[in-house]
Amino acid sequence: MVGHTASDVPPTMAVKIFSAGVAACVADIITFPLDTAKVRLQIQGECLTSSAFRYKGVLGTIITLAKTEGPVKLYSGLPAGLQRQISFASLRIGLYDTVQEFFTTGKEASLGSKISAGLTTGGVAVFIGQPTEVVKVRLQAQSHLHGPKPRYTGTYNAYRIIATTEGLTGLWKGTTPNLTRNVIINCTELVTYDLMKEALVKNKLLADDVPCHFVSAVVAGFCTTVLSSPVDVVKTRFVNSSPGQYTSVPNCAMMMLTREGPSAFFKGSVPSFLRLGSWNIIMFVCFEQLKRELMRSRQTMGCAT
Repeated sequence: MVGHTASDVPPTMAVKIFSAGVAACVADIITFPLDTAKVRLQIQGECLTSSAFRYKGVLGTIITLAKTEGPVKLYSGLPAGLQRQISFASLRIGLYDTVQEFFTTGKEASLGSKISAGLTTGGVAVFIGQPTEVVKVRLQAQSHLHGPKPRYTGTYNAYRIIATTEGLTGLWKGTTPNLTRNVIINCTELVTYDLMKEALVKNKLLADDVPCHFVSAVVAGFCTTVLSSPVDVVKTRFVNSSPGQYTSVPNCAMMMLTREGPSAFFKGSVPSFLRLGSWNIIMFVCFEQLKRELMRSRQTMGCAT
């Protein structure tokens, strides 16, 4: 029997989940300042006490935050962000192939089975990881310079205060817009990446290696940003809101539309693309390489025994 090379042996579900979690955490650490800039731009104009500064552009927001609140502020909420990736990205990305196989009826996976897999893994991951999303957004949004006194002193303090003042349901606040956002993101991101990678390899334009993963990730990041931006802004506003500020998610969206106009739904779209694009590149490249290295190590260990 001819032995398989490491790249031929399909990675196990455990390897995929572990690789996805680690790769997502690496991507989050590198791109987190862009995510913080996106959140600040999205809540800008929500109320007069949000900030006394007018943020202008991605670089301007990052520089203003670093100058006025310190460089560390760019990473406010990072622990919750990493917790989110461990509980969220590891499932939505790591389980995608397995769930796709479940929905596949023929020899090859159809577009319908890919979308179904994206919907399923994205939906499950949101319900599990929503508390980490709520804490991350609130820590990124709060400023100690202007407006009300910061609500939270740290990650675990935020979990405790939200649970005691708003109830356990407060940790799942904004689940509906976040579910909508992440279903869109998961389907678009994973399905676009999957289709793009498949097309590049099948048409022999690129080999299944880093350049192919890089191009596929850029295209996936762009498509995801365009489709998810309006829902992402509403999600951020609603999750960050004080109790009673908005009566519902539709109310939040309507207040944005009437007060700030349609352009409000695309606030922070540039940092959102920069963040999603760079996050996708780092995550997918790391994810693919980690899977290969782990399977190569596993095969080497198997041969040694």
